[in-house]
Amino acid sequence: MARKTKNEWLSSTYTPATQKFPERKYNYKTLSDLDPDPIYTEDDLADFDAERDLGYPGEYPYTRGVQTSMYRGKLWTMRMFAGFGSAEQTNERFHALLRAGQGGLSTAFDLPTLMGYDSDHPFSRGEVGKCGVAVASLADMEVLFDGIDPTKVTTSMTINSPANAIWAMYIAMAQKKGADLREVGGTIQNDILKEFIAQKEFIFPPAPSVKLVIDTFEWGPRNLPKWNFVSVSGYHIREAGSTAVQELAFTLADGFHYVEKALERGLDIDEFAPRISFFWDVHNDFFEEIAKFRAARRIWARQMRERYGAKNPRSWMLRTHAQTAGVSLPAQQPLNNIARVAIQALAGVLGGTNSLHTDAYDEALALPTEEAATIALRTQQIIAYETGVAGVVDPLAGSYYVEKLTNDVEAAALGYIEQIRALGGVEKAIELGFFASEIGEAAYRYQMELDRKERLIVGVNAFTDEKPVEVPIQLIDPQVEKLQAERLARVRRERDPQRHAAALAMLRDAATQGLNTMPAFVECAHAYATLGEQMDVLRGVYGEYTEPVTV
Repeated sequence: MARKTKNEWLSSTYTPATQKFPERKYNYKTLSDLDPDPIYTEDDLADFDAERDLGYPGEYPYTRGVQTSMYRGKLWTMRMFAGFGSAEQTNERFHALLRAGQGGLSTAFDLPTLMGYDSDHPFSRGEVGKCGVAVASLADMEVLFDGIDPTKVTTSMTINSPANAIWAMYIAMAQKKGADLREVGGTIQNDILKEFIAQKEFIFPPAPSVKLVIDTFEWGPRNLPKWNFVSVSGYHIREAGSTAVQELAFTLADGFHYVEKALERGLDIDEFAPRISFFWDVHNDFFEEIAKFRAARRIWARQMRERYGAKNPRSWMLRTHAQTAGVSLPAQQPLNNIARVAIQALAGVLGGTNSLHTDAYDEALALPTEEAATIALRTQQIIAYETGVAGVVDPLAGSYYVEKLTNDVEAAALGYIEQIRALGGVEKAIELGFFASEIGEAAYRYQMELDRKERLIVGVNAFTDEKPVEVPIQLIDPQVEKLQAERLARVRRERDPQRHAAALAMLRDAATQGLNTMPAFVECAHAYATLGEQMDVLRGVYGEYTEPVTV
């Protein structure tokens, strides 16, 4: 007896059934506006070649994951974003998280640090320690990682415009502890392109900003071979309002741009590419998020091998960190966010992430309390040890829907990537306002869907109540600003003035002459030059960037 085709079943069985039990009035489209069918069968994979498109874990094109045994061999690294107030306070949180079983540290910096200002600068008033930890010199970095062995714990640092200087401070801290830099592992975000696209925490114009990134590509593999010197970050693009497809496309386009700039400098792709990492958002659309991870690995592998000529399989592997979607966690009924975070984290794991951060349920209210951060970590541990999902590599492989959705997400993302290339590349697309327009339109469409209740958010536009929020929140002691000012004054008073002046001159010369700036940044760190002083040197050489007005 011949098997019914999908279309035959839809017309002969499904459609009559919906006449008796009509479909709910609900927007079934994914958050990227991809419209799913009611059912998927092998008919949807007529052009699917399992060997070409799927393969095995740890093998090209890495759709099923970059490690052969995945979580059976090693669980994903569990990181909790930590950073608030003073270096002393964050150091205490670091130790608490490590005691709770966290496998790596993830550091958030306050706004003055992110923008390259010292804690006692007039622009910093009222913001010191508020959205992360204040770090203005090596003295802060030494306190921040007191009692922590940088060769035993990997550290991720979310910093971009001043990334070279902050990384150099971490390196100097490790050197002062006597660490072998070849054994020091971690990740510096260092993705300046996404700042121009989404987060807007830039200092210098795009060209010199990208040049600073490529300095780390050149210097990093030769000095800290276990360090990921860039984490190309879709997370902030998604948090700004993009769809999953836009996040995937724009982030990969940024990654390819860095590759091209490194090749223009004459660097060997197989020397720097294995240390490029990625960072994705994990939003509420469960299957679309899983498909996004799988498509990302496949696109990166194919482009790196076929377009850019990388020969080392490690250059083809897209290794990634993921974080649950802070933007999806409303202030209303905040305890509901524990469920959202658990579902998002499960999607990240089923998508094959190598590292994961789970947001605290009080994300929309303040920096997480220690209790909220611990619950977020326990969420990962429950997934890892109680659900069984870590026991099978890529358990969703072969699902008609997941494979078709992976293909559809990949095709849509590649369409965007080609559009960006046709515009002249990422920097030109930034200048033209392309990214701002696309993200703005997507965010507007999503908000209209919420306003019309075409999409429902529990506690926000459905199942609401008027009960006041009673959740303890983390408050920042205003004395942090005073403490920081006192430490900065002590640093300036006690440092060697000749070494300090020589280090800043070395940085100015490197920037002016187009040399690699990393050796100068490391010397500035050891000389206790402050972050603001170093950024002021570069402001004098590169100028400051003002975003053009686009209509």
